[in-house]
Amino acid sequence: MFGDLFEEDYSSVSNNQYGKGKKLKTKALEPPAPREFTNLSGIRNQGGTCYLNSLLQTLHFTPEFREALFSLGPEELGSLEDKDKPDAKVRVIPLQLQRLFAQLLLLDQEAASTVELTNSFGWTSDEEMRQHDVQELNRILFSALETSLIGTSGHDLISRLYHGTIVNQIVCNECKNISEKQEDFLDLTVAVKNVSGLEDALWNMYVEEEVFDYDNLYHCGTCDRLVKAAKSAKLRKLPPFLTVSLLRFNFDFVKCERYKETSSYTFPLRINLKPFCEQSELDDLEYVYDLFSVIIHKGGCYGGHYHVYIKDVDHLGNWEFKEEKSKPDVNLKTLQNEEEIDDPLMILQAVLLQEENNLITVDQLGQKLLKKMGISWNKKYRKQHGPLRKLLEFWEGDMILSIAKHVPAGLHIYQTLDGDELTLCEADIADGEDIFVWNGMEVGGVQIETGMGCEPLLLNVLHRESSGEGTTHGRVIESPHVFPANAEVATVLTAAPTPAGMVLVNRAGSAGEGSWTAIPQADMKKTFREQGFRDGSSILIQPSHNEESSLLPKQGKWINGVNEIDWIQVKNLCQLESEEKQVKISATVHTVVFDIRIKAIKELKLMKELAQNSCLRPIDRNGKLLCPVPDGSTLKEAEVKMGSSLGLCLGKAPTSSQLFLFFAMGTNIQPGTEMEVIVEETLSVGDCLKIMLEKSGLSGDAWHLRKTDWCYEAGEPLCEENATLQELKICSGDTLLLVEGKLPLPGVLKMPIWWYQPRGPSGHWESQDQPHSFSQGNGWRASGTQGAAGHVPVEGSLSYLGDVEISEDAALVDLKFQARALAPSSELAVPAPALLRAWTVESKRPGRLLRADRQQLKEYKLGRRAAICLEPLQEEERLGPQDVLLRTQMRIPGERAYAPAMDLVWDTARGWTAGSLRQKVADFYSLPVEKIEIAKYFPEKFEWLPISSWNQQMTKRKKKKKQDTLQGAPYYLKDGDTIGVKNLLVDDSDDFSTARDDAGRDRQEPLAHGKAGSREVLCAQSSDVVSSAVTPVRPRGPEASLSIHVGSFR
Repeated sequence: MFGDLFEEDYSSVSNNQYGKGKKLKTKALEPPAPREFTNLSGIRNQGGTCYLNSLLQTLHFTPEFREALFSLGPEELGSLEDKDKPDAKVRVIPLQLQRLFAQLLLLDQEAASTVELTNSFGWTSDEEMRQHDVQELNRILFSALETSLIGTSGHDLISRLYHGTIVNQIVCNECKNISEKQEDFLDLTVAVKNVSGLEDALWNMYVEEEVFDYDNLYHCGTCDRLVKAAKSAKLRKLPPFLTVSLLRFNFDFVKCERYKETSSYTFPLRINLKPFCEQSELDDLEYVYDLFSVIIHKGGCYGGHYHVYIKDVDHLGNWEFKEEKSKPDVNLKTLQNEEEIDDPLMILQAVLLQEENNLITVDQLGQKLLKKMGISWNKKYRKQHGPLRKLLEFWEGDMILSIAKHVPAGLHIYQTLDGDELTLCEADIADGEDIFVWNGMEVGGVQIETGMGCEPLLLNVLHRESSGEGTTHGRVIESPHVFPANAEVATVLTAAPTPAGMVLVNRAGSAGEGSWTAIPQADMKKTFREQGFRDGSSILIQPSHNEESSLLPKQGKWINGVNEIDWIQVKNLCQLESEEKQVKISATVHTVVFDIRIKAIKELKLMKELAQNSCLRPIDRNGKLLCPVPDGSTLKEAEVKMGSSLGLCLGKAPTSSQLFLFFAMGTNIQPGTEMEVIVEETLSVGDCLKIMLEKSGLSGDAWHLRKTDWCYEAGEPLCEENATLQELKICSGDTLLLVEGKLPLPGVLKMPIWWYQPRGPSGHWESQDQPHSFSQGNGWRASGTQGAAGHVPVEGSLSYLGDVEISEDAALVDLKFQARALAPSSELAVPAPALLRAWTVESKRPGRLLRADRQQLKEYKLGRRAAICLEPLQEEERLGPQDVLLRTQMRIPGERAYAPAMDLVWDTARGWTAGSLRQKVADFYSLPVEKIEIAKYFPEKFEWLPISSWNQQMTKRKKKKKQDTLQGAPYYLKDGDTIGVKNLLVDDSDDFSTARDDAGRDRQEPLAHGKAGSREVLCAQSSDVVSSAVTPVRPRGPEASLSIHVGSFR
């Protein structure tokens, strides 16, 4: 099944994209290819969206997610036909997801497109070609769906299916005080390095304890000193669907680069998470998860390919083998006359039919085949089917049919079917019965007992963990064991580290419920069946010599060597003097918070007036005060753990109609910098913003609010100022961020505009000795204009002009008109927008060329953070869709330098081949094509890569699937790339590089080998005004974060 797990096959997906923006040509009216025999539809790759396709297929094959999404109608989501109307509230992302799932279910096509879905994400064409991590996408997509579904019946879709919680606890060894912090998760991230498999990783994370001792003591707030403590984590709440992300990508601090762990990693088809959970009172089935989907990444940490294996739980596909036309029985004559019959089983059948009683030895059968077929078995079939003797070895002994049934302990064989003459009804075989075929004695060399008497029982055995020296210590081990029902009870001692002890049984099943009964020594020789054991019964093995550490339940509750905690610690945080700083208040989970607060005020001997102006607030493990606990709730309702700490603080707790919110400035939240405010839940976003600005001592209207997502990072902005906090699902305890900058109106883009002025004659780059040397002279102007921060390049003659706010429905020519109206550009005296060439700014240099002046900006998929640079032209240019704009430079003979750059327009209508480009360059410089050499320049690596037709042809012969295209590896040719040209008539050297390239590579060497600190090297590079740019260690483009734009809805 997994033999070709990492093989990529593109043959089954039509109209795919290969390389950068290259689409296969298809006929205009050609219908999509229909579904194949499996009756399933794939998803077409947009160039680099394999990670997205894998996740979408997993969600599509999750019935609960798919049906919950389909249950949302147009009255809640709106209609896609109204998405361009200004006042319409259309939730585009869930609607596009619905449409995609419907296409996968209903349309008879081999592959569906995700273009409309990624358009709803606000992705640009670059993002569709850029590879990302599927775990990152999973979190961002879920966050986008949560935001999109605010105010609908599906607002809790993600949290209902995928949300779980982890609790981290630190227990003081002195006072037994428990400090805990609860964390939410949508996926569990587990380690891969130095771990053999998933279960080992979970054991290390949620069973093993970290001990604070010796030089690493823990400061206990209750003891107010450094003490020994133990830190542990447990799963508090499990989601219906558990997503596990493997940390295969790590960072090598010696080489200063990332790498991927490729060691073997195992995971079971079914896993029981009960040992890793905080609560274990539920039925075992509540902790059991079946493997449903595996998303696989092939490649390294900087690129690769994703594909997925998914369990078809709804049976949407056809998973049967294709039925072939039945072949009639053949005899030897037809076998000799029909050469096309090549089935070895049919050949053997034809030979056996000629033998008396159909009996023949293996050696004689081989001779018969050689005589009749004219070729031996080994020569014709051994390679594919193995030796003849191995093919015939199917049963050792007789074929026995038995009735088998699934029990909690596994599959058990009950009754053997005797009598070949009996009908199925006479043998009492019921509909749906499982029939087990075997030799009647053993399976895999193991003797198998059958019948009702030896039916296996699945029992939970509990005992103390062994220290490895024959003694036991504190931790209780609970593990399932299987015993035959007719085995003696004494055999249970084989599951414990000590061969003797007291055995107790709890037939209620759970270790914390019911009563425990000791089994007398005389009954230890009785069978489990005689003692009344059944599946799920719990057995406790108690060492007879250790009564002090008894594990016996006390008053119906399980004791694990730790005394019952029946108190809450309250600290005085009212900034009032008191004889006591903290007190312990006796309580149970049903104690009301108000009673605890009043008792704490009395025992702390504080003023009675505090009863009207104080509240209790939980304190997390880092000492942070959390949201106040309502006075009217019990500790259980408020989710306050026994033994935890509460702070007695000034101020009233919020009422049921109020919200307690944290807020901070900026997107980088530092611990301890959050401020607090209590507001009405009916307050509008605009009024809440004013209150927070006033409390922060800030003024002005150039601010907006953002929510923090579930991983405590800056999320989507709260765009609708008139919407109430309640409508936007803001809850008590949420953290909002005050971010500088006024939000543009919906459908409006705010883009920084830069001016790119090449030196020298128009259309040329002036450079003394290298093509990427930009001048920073008078053309450079640092600007403090708002919006410039974060967009200032460190190289070239790029000058910041200002910001432009423009509708995404406007055309490119409208953007050029507005850019000309900016104050600095008015001095440049550009006559018309037609004489402006527009580029996106990427990696601090001109990036993608924007061609059509009449095309709408939203069709370019620029994104909300795009920056534009404008380049002046001497004459108007009209670039066609197949034209590529390149910068060509002729190498100066005898010098390691190049002449000024010139623009070359290359028509690629006949293909992106090396031969076509070489011919175009030769014609441009009026040279014979065989007398030139060309190379593409990679400024990030300071390297030149020669382009020759011979190399392309060799690549084509070796890998027939790859097209002869310069769009793909290793050139990735695009607009604006620099092409070096060498005239072989006057320059026959093999070198394309310059002295500046040598210096650039020398600066990279300390980074690559870790011989110098990264910060010092980067500072040295940035201070060198003639250097090109701070270069990365590896030859790859800059990494970009993944984001999905979501509108705000009421």
